[in-house]
Amino acid sequence: MLKFIAKRLGYMIVTLWIITTITFMLMHLMPGDPLSTGAKKLPAAVQANFRAKYGLDKSVPEQYFAYIKNIVKGDLGESLVYPGRDVKQIIKEQTPRSARLAVQSIFLGFTIGCALGLVAAFNRGKWPDYLVIFIALLGISVPSFVIGALLQYAFTVKLMWFPTTGWGSFKHTVLPSIALSFGAIAVYARYMRANALDVIGQDYILTARAKGVSKFALVWKHVVRNAILPAITILGPEIAGMITGTFVIETMFSIPGLGNYFVSSITDKDFTMIMGQTIFVAALYIVSLVAVDIVYGLVDPRIRITGEKR
Repeated sequence: MLKFIAKRLGYMIVTLWIITTITFMLMHLMPGDPLSTGAKKLPAAVQANFRAKYGLDKSVPEQYFAYIKNIVKGDLGESLVYPGRDVKQIIKEQTPRSARLAVQSIFLGFTIGCALGLVAAFNRGKWPDYLVIFIALLGISVPSFVIGALLQYAFTVKLMWFPTTGWGSFKHTVLPSIALSFGAIAVYARYMRANALDVIGQDYILTARAKGVSKFALVWKHVVRNAILPAITILGPEIAGMITGTFVIETMFSIPGLGNYFVSSITDKDFTMIMGQTIFVAALYIVSLVAVDIVYGLVDPRIRITGEKR
C-alpha cells in the first residue's frame, strides 16, 4: 500500500508540473495582461512599477522559473487584480463553500442515482425502468441552471420554504445542491442500471438464487458490491469537478464560492489567480483518482493494488 501511494505521489508531482507548465505558457500566449484591461489610464511610471513588482517586465522563461521556485516553497503568489490578497488565502476562504455544495450534491446524486439504477435493473422492461430512463434523460438534457431557476420559482417565490439567494444556514444550500445533483443522478442511474443488468445475468447470481439466498443478501452482497465499482470510478473526479464547476449555480444563488473567482480571474487576466486555481483543481483531480483506487481495494477484496500474488 505504501509503495503504491508513494508511486502515485510521484506521478502526481510530474502531472502537476506538466499542467503548470502548459497553463503558464498558454496564459502568456494570450494578448495583454491585467494592466491592459483594468489599468489603462494609469500613468506610465505606475504601470512600470506594477510590472516590476509582479515580475511582468521579465522574459517568459525568467517568470516561469521564478514561479516554479515559489510553488516549491508553497507560495502561489498574490492576486494581480486584488493587490494584497494572497491566492492561497483566497482559495482557502472560498473552497469550503463550493466544497459543501459539491459534497451534498454528489451525495444526493450518488445515493439516489444508484438506487434508481438498481430499481430499473430489477424491473427491466417495466414502468419503473422507463421512468428511471426518463429521469436520466432529463438530468442529462436539462442544464443545472434551468433546474435551479425552476426550484427558485417553486420553493422560494411560490411556497417560500427556502431563501432565494445568500449564504449562511443549511437552508441556503438545499436548492443549489438539488439543482447540481440532477446531472449526477442521471449519470449514476445509467451506470448502475447497465452494470446491475450485467451482474444479474451472471451464473453466480443464478447459483445464489438456487441456494435460497435472501433477496436482500443477493442484492447487497452480490449485485451492489459488483455493480457499484464503475460508479465509484467517477465518484472522485465528480467531487473535484463539482467544487470548481458550480460557478453558474453560485451566481444564480449569490453564493460566494470558488467558481466566481475562477471565472472573474480569466476575464480579468489575473495570471496568479488562474495559475493557483488551476494547480488546486488539478491536485484535487489527481488525489481523487488515487483515493478511488484505494477504495476499489476496500470495496472488492479481489482487487490488490499492491500487485501481490494470492
